[in-house]
Amino acid sequence: MNESYDVVVVGGGPAGLAGALCLARARRTVLVVDAGAPRNDPAEHLHNYLGRDGDAPGALLADGRAEITRYGADVVAGTVVSARSTGEGDDIGFRLTLEDGRSVRARRVLITTGLTDELPDVPGVAQRWGRDVLHCPYCHGWEWRDEPLTVLGTGPLGVQQAQLFRQWSHDITFVQHTAPEPDDEEREQLAALGIACVAGEVARVAVAEDRITGLRLVSGELVPCRAVVVVPRFTVRSDLIESLGLSTSQEEEKGHAVGTYVPSAPTGGTDVPGIYVAGNVTDLHAQVLAAAAAGLKTGTAVNTDLLAEDLDRARAARSRT
Repeated sequence: MNESYDVVVVGGGPAGLAGALCLARARRTVLVVDAGAPRNDPAEHLHNYLGRDGDAPGALLADGRAEITRYGADVVAGTVVSARSTGEGDDIGFRLTLEDGRSVRARRVLITTGLTDELPDVPGVAQRWGRDVLHCPYCHGWEWRDEPLTVLGTGPLGVQQAQLFRQWSHDITFVQHTAPEPDDEEREQLAALGIACVAGEVARVAVAEDRITGLRLVSGELVPCRAVVVVPRFTVRSDLIESLGLSTSQEEEKGHAVGTYVPSAPTGGTDVPGIYVAGNVTDLHAQVLAAAAAGLKTGTAVNTDLLAEDLDRARAARSRT
């Protein structure tokens, strides 16, 4: 790790690596700081990534790191815990501090730290997450096609999840748990699709021989299934974001808070000059391919920003001669 870089990318997922690749190919000095805790680490495979469908998530990241280092980018393991502006006036710059005390200067910062999935507080859910506790039909639906699936209701979006997963399986059960009781229209929709609706609070996920067998209700009743669908709350990892003075916004669907994100321009620019974001930190619903595409797009914007600054500096130097 050098003392200073054109760009420090915080987060080594698809968005961060794609941005770093673009910038390194543009002959910028680039550092990627990666905490090594990707969101999709529990998953065995990634999907809907054209040309890499079914690959292990770790294989994609390893290949990405190898690619960016070929173009001269540096990659270090670690966590950026704070950052502060060091620039004055139009001279933008930042100093970032890692958890081990090391620090580095950057002209620009690209934050791609992703988000955290806040799971329902039901025993067994976290332990089976990414295996047979699911949330995205486009990520997992095909692998669980025609299997009996149960949707754990924790908010108004549970009914919609049940309807979506019905496209992959004819055996869907919606367990109300702590979700609002479906209204008449929702009950009619569920009935039309052949989705059973079960009232009652869930006590735990039932497991036998390392396989989900159902949801055990507080009443003792077992609702059998092979996999459980949940609706997590998506929250950005905020320590670094807060230290930079970036604002976060809450995203809502049907009046229900689904998560927080950092607002940004289409280029990834934020309300703090010189700070850019890409991937799930600003788009809660971006899958792997979309996150990588956003990293590339934002990388080009960062390079254009640096080019404008380079030009200003060159003109100022020329005027002094």
